[in-house]
Amino acid sequence: MKTIFLIDDSATMVMSVKTTLEISGFKVETAADGEQAMGKINKGLKPDLIITDINMPKMDGIEFIRHARKILRFTPILTLTTESQQAKRDEAKKLGASGWLVKPIGGTDLLKVIKQVLPGA
Repeated sequence: MKTIFLIDDSATMVMSVKTTLEISGFKVETAADGEQAMGKINKGLKPDLIITDINMPKMDGIEFIRHARKILRFTPILTLTTESQQAKRDEAKKLGASGWLVKPIGGTDLLKVIKQVLPGA
């Protein structure tokens, strides 16, 4: 079973995406911001895929990707955000984000993208 690490400060967003993923057979770990997420990674969490929001308190998604890439060099990271600014996308990509999803995203679209970046999903 593949593990997906979902990082978002919106409890509603986490609930809806987590439900979609669990119904589709994934194990889901969650964190409310980049700082909490790095804590879990530093304690040994090795997810198969990370989905992170960009705009979060404490440590935003861009900063999280920068830190996570030092430990999880090859784990696909998708950003899930309402942010449509090209500069933010470019920065996320430069730091190692594998893809960009715009909220709100339907379950079918989300799973389609996950299958593209996560072999064997």
